[in-house]
Amino acid sequence: MSIAEQRCATPERRSVGVPAASGFTLIELLVVIAIIAILAAMLLPSLSKAKSKGMSIACLNNLKQLQTCAHLYAVDYNDHLPPNNSVADLSTGSSLAKGGSWCTNNARYDLDPIGIQSGILFAYNTSLGIYKCPSDQASIEDPNGGKLPHSRWRSYNMSQSVNGWPEFDETLARLIPSFKKFTQITKPAPTGLIVFIDTHEDVIFDALFGMPTEDYWPGDRSWWDLPANRHSQGANFSFADGHAEHWRWKHPKVSTARFAAQYVPDAELPDYRRMQNGFRQSQR
Repeated sequence: MSIAEQRCATPERRSVGVPAASGFTLIELLVVIAIIAILAAMLLPSLSKAKSKGMSIACLNNLKQLQTCAHLYAVDYNDHLPPNNSVADLSTGSSLAKGGSWCTNNARYDLDPIGIQSGILFAYNTSLGIYKCPSDQASIEDPNGGKLPHSRWRSYNMSQSVNGWPEFDETLARLIPSFKKFTQITKPAPTGLIVFIDTHEDVIFDALFGMPTEDYWPGDRSWWDLPANRHSQGANFSFADGHAEHWRWKHPKVSTARFAAQYVPDAELPDYRRMQNGFRQSQR
């Protein structure tokens, strides 16, 4: 067989017109990675903001459900508001409760949720989740010091203006009166009376939120309890008419005292007055 015949019989091993395979260069890969990193950096703040907004909405929903429970209680008990008789004894670091209460949970120390489950409102909604703000990451504390590997059961307090502790203390009853029935709620009206309060994790203890008002404690400028600062420098509240609101603070809420009142500086005074307006005022 001639050389020409051999060439015709043997298929050509090289493809004609097909370029050799090629990949990305190192510089091209680095450019792609840099672009992805830039896009991620642009998107992360938006995703974080959306997550924070979602948690705030979930917190508002919790407060609305608790408010519904309080309303149902009033319907069942001839217009009487749920009793709110859990208050801290600051001298001993323990919580006290006289009579029934919407909740007796000690938010800082109770590993067992029995203080919520035995509360008067639990029968109206047996979900433990509605007592806890999803943005509240605080852990239960060991009374002897340190923190335990368990998140708290509760983030919310009920206002002293709603059938509060003074019922059992004649002196306080004159200084910090509370509404006993829904139909008694005036000054502020139900649309303005704060009921459940998203409470700061550094100060929450008992289940009652105390607040001095100008009518009964003129000149007092101190936080007895402190609202939360979890939601974009703000907190959430429910009101006696059933709605809930998110309030953004002009001044961040920072705890400066443990188991004690803290002074309100001038920069924080607008927030403080706004809160005072949501508590019972003198009926005179």
